[in-house]
Amino acid sequence: MTTAGTILVVDDDAAVREALHSLLRSVGFAVELYGSVPEFVARGGLPDTPCCMVLDIRLPGMSGLDFQNELTRQKVAPPIIFITGHGDIPMSVRAMKAGAIEFLTKPFRDQDLLDAIHAGLEVDRKRREESRDLADLQTRYAALSGREQEVMAQVVTGLMNKQIAVNLGIAEITVKVHRGQVMRKMNAQSVVDLARMADRLGIERDPQLTRASVR
Repeated sequence: MTTAGTILVVDDDAAVREALHSLLRSVGFAVELYGSVPEFVARGGLPDTPCCMVLDIRLPGMSGLDFQNELTRQKVAPPIIFITGHGDIPMSVRAMKAGAIEFLTKPFRDQDLLDAIHAGLEVDRKRREESRDLADLQTRYAALSGREQEVMAQVVTGLMNKQIAVNLGIAEITVKVHRGQVMRKMNAQSVVDLARMADRLGIERDPQLTRASVR
């Protein structure tokens, strides 16, 4: 029986890998072991379950810090916990500024590592949940007709149906129908709710329309 989540261990020391494998398996985690960055890259991506990475700073070829930067650049970085036997303050500061969950110097307490892993998995669960929510929102938005998208863009600026009708050159009753369809298809409970959705979707609001709404 495994805990929900996969721990990716990247360390060139076989003894360390096996010790971590034994520890993490003992508390129910699924564990994958890699001896270098190329070994992990050959995996072909991250697991489909919440995960975090336990990453050594000093690795053959690309260092752990450089690998962190590359994962971040590709926007595929999992939560990372750095471990090292040769750490220093500038190194730890660089790692944490780049988004690392924790920076542990060997030898470290097992509980410190487990606490960091639990924190990393929680971060990844939330990220995945937000990603799924955004994908669902994008699907709903894509289901709107072109005219409904135009109406939505103006509704979230605070314009009334009459003003939108003038702007789009259509009848006010038609705007009302489109507006109702937008609210239903987007599953929005209010205009404020719809505006939050528009922000998450990155829909830009025309400032001229916003100014027009307060005249």
